[in-house]
Amino acid sequence: MPSKNTICLWYDGTALDAATFYARTFPDSAVGAIHRAPGDYPAGKQGDVLMVEFTVMGIPCLGMNGGPGMPHNESFSFQVATDDQAETDRLWQAIIDHGGQASECGWCKDRWGLSWQITPRALMAAVTDPDPAAAKRAFEAMMGMSKIDIAAIEAARRG
Repeated sequence: MPSKNTICLWYDGTALDAATFYARTFPDSAVGAIHRAPGDYPAGKQGDVLMVEFTVMGIPCLGMNGGPGMPHNESFSFQVATDDQAETDRLWQAIIDHGGQASECGWCKDRWGLSWQITPRALMAAVTDPDPAAAKRAFEAMMGMSKIDIAAIEAARRG
């Protein structure tokens, strides 16, 4: 039975490409059913891929090929909690090397314009440290980063 709540993401004809990339890149991710348009529609023709059911790290999603005019923006992002620098580097590079772009503070965009926060658990622990001075130092270190450097965050946290 399909999930009662599914994230619907709008694409311009590239939903299957995106779903395939996510399934290849992230654990607990897969491409499910591919639905073709039963008739012509403004962004495509009968038989074109209209919707793709997929899962990203256990989260049910639906990619809809709705056409141009509805680009993704930073108001929605997937936040991926990573366990170490190797996982952080692997996921960051997978997005960047596949036509994405780096941003700031652990954020990046994939080639389809969808935002991702590649967030080490160590970063979250550091910026929520009960010692306000340690949290501030870690936060200030993060503000100067693109991809998060866990060793630098931990050094800043220690002072």
